Amino acid sequence: MKIENLKFAADGLIPAVVQDASTREVLTVAYMNKDSLAKSLETRETWFYSRSRQELWHKGATSGNTQKIVEIKYDCDGDALVVLVDPAGPACHTGAISCFAESLISEKFTEKTVLTDFAVMLELEKTIREREQDMPEGAYTTYLFEKGVDKILKKVGEEAAEVIIAAKNRDPEELKWEAADLLYHLLVLLQEQKLPLKEVLGVLNKRKKPSAGEKF
Repeated sequence: MKIENLKFAADGLIPAVVQDASTREVLTVAYMNKDSLAKSLETRETWFYSRSRQELWHKGATSGNTQKIVEIKYDCDGDALVVLVDPAGPACHTGAISCFAESLISEKFTEKTVLTDFAVMLELEKTIREREQDMPEGAYTTYLFEKGVDKILKKVGEEAAEVIIAAKNRDPEELKWEAADLLYHLLVLLQEQKLPLKEVLGVLNKRKKPSAGEKF
């Protein structure tokens, strides 16, 4: 479908739901007009139309939190878009990963008290990356980076062994703690190797598709 065939509202706008291409978490809902959509397709980064300022705006132009477009889908009526992106940083101006941080159902499910699903991993990955950059004194992650890859590999091996022991002992309580330790040290290793978690998730995503060479 061409841009001209989409159904823009009377004000010339079409709603765009922005999702993380890897986690499918909804990051924000914004609006596009024909010009911002054309710019988004041309640059492969999100451009929107600000209803308050009455102008186009490039996401991340000032903050650096750009969104690389992976795919843009339109619905069956052609009057709404889903934009799948690879975000370079938080989507919300508050610094949160997603603009949808609050819940009408229960406070215990808000971002204030618990990060959901893959957001936990992404937040931890960000913290580990910052530790490597800043190397704060006294932080365990700093210690691992100072000791180098051999130490990190040793810890990954040790934690993997602990996971095996907990599983063999049929101890779910111990297993969840050891599995968490393993995931943390694996993320440290990925950062040391400069391999983003999203690339690993991308491999898993490809393997689940029928056309992939390797399938689950």
